[in-house]
Amino acid sequence: MTRTASHVVDQAQAVLDLLADKGWTIATCESLTGGLLAAALIDPPGASTVVRGGLVTYATDLKATLADVPDDLLAAKGAVSSAVALAMADGSRVRCGADVGVATTGVAGPDPVGSVPVGTAWVAVCWPGGFQAQRALHPGDRAAVRAATVEMALGLVASCLGSSPAR
Repeated sequence: MTRTASHVVDQAQAVLDLLADKGWTIATCESLTGGLLAAALIDPPGASTVVRGGLVTYATDLKATLADVPDDLLAAKGAVSSAVALAMADGSRVRCGADVGVATTGVAGPDPVGSVPVGTAWVAVCWPGGFQAQRALHPGDRAAVRAATVEMALGLVASCLGSSPAR
């Protein structure tokens, strides 16, 4: 199914509304999406009331230095894993002083990274009282994989926030 840019704006607006209803803020930590997720969240009007900021940690060493992902975790699991995605989400939350952190990591291609195939995406969300990570294998070229991962991230945040109690 092909999605439109307006669909992503609608998804982002829904996330912003959920955050505002709870009085929560959000921060991003992105590798695979390279800032596209933060851009999607900032696109709707009123984003400044809930979006704190984001980290782009495309290089593996920046996951450690900017998002506080433990070096031993990166060495053991690699940059594309559920544990690293969760650590990135928590790192963005802490570093940016937000209630919710969301992270993306994966392989957009054109080549696999070690045994991790092109199209692999991990998205993770940390929020007060919970955390969740989700994996997908998206078809298509780099742009398609990255766009699908942004939609996946917005969907996971909405899902997690929909089941979280307000403060």
